[in-house]
Amino acid sequence: MAKTTILMALRAAEQQLTAAGQETSVAAYLMQEGQGWSFTQLVQHYRDEVPPKLATTYQQQVDRVCAGEPAQYVLGHAPFYGREFQVTAATLIPRPETEELVEWVLQTPPGSVQLLDVGTGSGAIALTLKAERPDWTVTATDISAAAIAVARQNAQALHTPVTLAVGDLFAPVAGQRFDIIVSNPPYIDQAERPVMDDSVKRFEPATALFAANHGLAFYQRFAQALPDYLTPHGQFFAEIGYQQGPAVRAVFETALPQATVTIKPDINGHDRMVRVQL
Repeated sequence: MAKTTILMALRAAEQQLTAAGQETSVAAYLMQEGQGWSFTQLVQHYRDEVPPKLATTYQQQVDRVCAGEPAQYVLGHAPFYGREFQVTAATLIPRPETEELVEWVLQTPPGSVQLLDVGTGSGAIALTLKAERPDWTVTATDISAAAIAVARQNAQALHTPVTLAVGDLFAPVAGQRFDIIVSNPPYIDQAERPVMDDSVKRFEPATALFAANHGLAFYQRFAQALPDYLTPHGQFFAEIGYQQGPAVRAVFETALPQATVTIKPDINGHDRMVRVQL
């Protein structure tokens, strides 16, 4: 009986994914991430026979993706800024656009910084910033206890000490002030549901996706609270929806007329981030 090689398994998976209307690149992604290989290592293993246990696991993973489940949830982890983060149904999958938000925050001049990440989810933003700036003091909050549990496991796995707390927005840090507050809040308008990717709607946590007032509710809440939680001349950074730039600018300029509000596009030229400098 002819042996099944890694390459043969990949080609079979690609055909199955195509038939299911899924991206064929997921076939290689599942194999690489599942085995901890780089692309070069994957190619080097092309002619290797697939062990029976791997064959079974890989087929189950491909089946789940074909049924619509995101590959990152199937594997239980996702890459972000060069590190691997555990993800579950309680957390959003970290996305490349958010890496650009992290890059913007990291442009802060060197020095001791007290930073708060609101709505941390898997901890991707908070833990990345702490790992890149070990002298910063980082606190991260989320309304979901299940999300904070995932963030805590990621903090332990990455040996990155941050303070984690459960609660809505600023409730866990009442009375504290921070030099930087960062957030990737829920910002999708419920009206956008019909055009959203089905896998996002089915598998990612709705509380981390959708916001009232046409997706602006959390920016409105932040705009009211920032003076009480930022230090003088402190900065707020957040991800925004690609069509929300003018509306988000108006929210912050109306509530904080003395602040400097900057909307920054992502690598694709879409409005994606806001910075509010008091």
